[in-house]
Amino acid sequence: MKNETIVAIATALSNSGIGIIRISGIDAIPIADKIFRAKKQGKKLKDMKSHTIHYGFIYDEENVIDEVMVVIMKGPNSYTTEDTIEIDCHGGILVMNRILETVINQGARIAEPGEFTKRAFLNGRIDLSKAEAVMDIIVSKNDFALKSSMQQLNGRLSNEIVLLRKKILSQIAYIEAAIDDPENYELSDFIESLQVTNQKIIKRITHLLKCSENGKILKDGIKTVIVGKPNAGKSSFLNKMIGEEKAIVTNIAGTTRDILEEHIRINGIGLNIIDTAGIHSTEDIVEKIGVSKAKKIAKDADLIIFIVDASVPIDDSDKEIVRLIMNQKVLVLLNKIDLNAVITEEDVHHLFFDVSKREKKTYRIIKTSTIKNLGLREFEETIQEMFINRELVENDEIFITNMRHKEALNETKKSLQFVEKSLINKMPEDFLSIDLMNAYESLGLIIGEQIGEDLVNEIFANFCMGK
Repeated sequence: MKNETIVAIATALSNSGIGIIRISGIDAIPIADKIFRAKKQGKKLKDMKSHTIHYGFIYDEENVIDEVMVVIMKGPNSYTTEDTIEIDCHGGILVMNRILETVINQGARIAEPGEFTKRAFLNGRIDLSKAEAVMDIIVSKNDFALKSSMQQLNGRLSNEIVLLRKKILSQIAYIEAAIDDPENYELSDFIESLQVTNQKIIKRITHLLKCSENGKILKDGIKTVIVGKPNAGKSSFLNKMIGEEKAIVTNIAGTTRDILEEHIRINGIGLNIIDTAGIHSTEDIVEKIGVSKAKKIAKDADLIIFIVDASVPIDDSDKEIVRLIMNQKVLVLLNKIDLNAVITEEDVHHLFFDVSKREKKTYRIIKTSTIKNLGLREFEETIQEMFINRELVENDEIFITNMRHKEALNETKKSLQFVEKSLINKMPEDFLSIDLMNAYESLGLIIGEQIGEDLVNEIFANFCMGK
């Protein structure tokens, strides 16, 4: 399979200005020479220098398919480290497929999703964390996610993991040497040094895990659920945020009966906003279903936006909502303050304390009016303050955005904590060596060392075609 030559359309399969067909493998250049005729007669790609581009035509036997530019990249100086050809053709669906079929007819096979990047990993050009960063760049939803993925592709995470593994391996090597040659290696003097080093590594891994909380938000966006009783202004607020009339807005309570989802960006942060049906007691069957859905979705939210209508008194529906969201991160919008407000911020504080015993510091209140555009700038600034540690971002901190990496770090931390316990309890050296090796191997999973073929296949199966 490794010796097979693969091909795929590397650009989106839609009509566009340019399309790219990528070929990689031992026969990439011979196959291209069979179907490519340079404008200058007699010019063969196999005789050309690497990293050059050539103008000509793609032929299927004697039939011209398209006018193209062909890029030649000879291994090992290519993305996959194999001989690689990229055909830049016109971006029509028909012409791209015709060229793809012609390449396949000459002996190449269709690449699996992510197979070009998989070959780059298997051939040692990039480690697994860098390979995963490639796909993260493609699916980035916001500026922070893109920046974090680029840092990972450039080796920030890899370098960190390699450094930590070196420190752990150094400890293992000394312990093994002391066990094999106790006359020349004194283990009792080394224990204190091991304890200090072990604690430093645990501290660093704990910090990386803490940053993973920000990392999830950077990558996936904040799952945000808007709740409130009917006619509190939920749909108006959503429309204002997305900049168009997606949600139906009327003066009739209960207009929103189902779930409406939108993705927006605020100061580079992604919010996956879900507008829900107004939560209240109702005999309407359809409304009941909507209210039930709203309650269920709210339980899994990263952020609850609780919209309170300042123009009407607090009632049982508001109290029911507070009971529902009492254990979550909440941002209260005291809405419709342009009308005759009958509710104050202090009233909202009393509502939360009476129902959930939550203190003021555990939630935030912003006065808003979607009609007058009041409070919206403060809302955006508050979102950034609540979810993104600016100091970490400005310091180019490493953010763990991959769940697989987080699990590996957690396993590493557990193993190092076992080492710490063994040191305190003065356990035999073998226990220290075993747990240190487990930590070393867990970190290795992040960059792709000692990782099973099944997991590699699973990771790259999530990639897009042609990458």
